[in-house]
Amino acid sequence: MAGDEYLLDTPVVRDFVAGVRAAIEDAGSPAQACDAIRPSFGRLLADPGWLPERFQEGDPDSGMGGGIGQWLLFRAEDRSLSLFSLVVPSGAQTPVHDHLAWGLVGLYRGTQDEEIFATRDDGGIDLRQARPLKPGDFYALIPPTDDIHRVRTTSAETSVSIHLLTNDTGCIWRHAYDPESGEQTPFRSGYVNVACETD
Repeated sequence: MAGDEYLLDTPVVRDFVAGVRAAIEDAGSPAQACDAIRPSFGRLLADPGWLPERFQEGDPDSGMGGGIGQWLLFRAEDRSLSLFSLVVPSGAQTPVHDHLAWGLVGLYRGTQDEEIFATRDDGGIDLRQARPLKPGDFYALIPPTDDIHRVRTTSAETSVSIHLLTNDTGCIWRHAYDPESGEQTPFRSGYVNVACETD
């Protein structure tokens, strides 16, 4: 498909994306861009009505396993920006994985525990931080810091997080990690609602 793709084509999403693009253009660094986007991203997480229920459902055929659903909401024509929801059923957890992009990630529904890992010179990974997340919490990802993590839903209800990242996260090849050995495996999570090109 040529042009930007709005899988959720609403004024809320279009206005948010326009503001993000303006912030990125004006910023001198990823950190500055994230800081500029924080207010509008926080408002998105606090708005209970903008994300339809179909984008908050799990996926039994998930690329991440565990019934986890990754729903594309928007991506730029050049794949330099994407907005998507990640839906993790109660008790399920993602693999330990990286993102290979900077941006913001925040919790929209449910509660999660997040574990953040750091790589070692010998190729292993260490658990660096663990923290609980509640709706409205969000954080910046700026690789290589904080780019490798795992999340687990701790609420009885499904958790839904919103990701704004500077790549086509669901369709690029990235890495899953064995938490004990640090061994990397090629990993592509995919999207529930959009097929990735084969390569």
